[in-house]
Amino acid sequence: MIASTQTNHPIAGVKNGKDQTPVEVACYKLKEAGLRITQPRVAILAALIKAGRPTSIDALHSELGPKSCDIVTVYRCMAAFESIGLARRAFLINGTSLYEINLGDPNRYHVVCKDTNQVEELDDASAAELRRAVQTVEDTLRARASPTSATSSSSSASPPRSAAPRPRPRCRRSRSARGR
Repeated sequence: MIASTQTNHPIAGVKNGKDQTPVEVACYKLKEAGLRITQPRVAILAALIKAGRPTSIDALHSELGPKSCDIVTVYRCMAAFESIGLARRAFLINGTSLYEINLGDPNRYHVVCKDTNQVEELDDASAAELRRAVQTVEDTLRARASPTSATSSSSSASPPRSAAPRPRPRCRRSRSARGR
């Protein structure tokens, strides 16, 4: 008999409520996005929530154990979770992707030690200050990109340069000059 990985999870028909566990909320988001709730997905979500901080796919796979699912399934599930906004991806300086669960909380900021790759979350005060700074930069960039500021700045700017002249094509000699 072939075993199905789809589960008859009790959360399948439940609306998003306050008394749900984080795994139940995540499963609700999967269902809301039109994705099936499978045993590997539930196990990966549980491991991601249990980690509580940005985690690599290799670390998630080792947390799940070899009999739970293969590493390709973890990669595919994390890509699906990221595409629906259920997971956030960050990168270490060496290019390693780290994933973190996103259950609607505000973005959390982390610092990474370059020597040990240890990830630590910023304290609340520093995170709030960083959020304000990021918001200020975003507002400034939006103001620069608005159509009203683009027209006013273009009138004072120098006229656009014309394209560099193209090189002239080489002249061909006529047949009579080539000496048949």
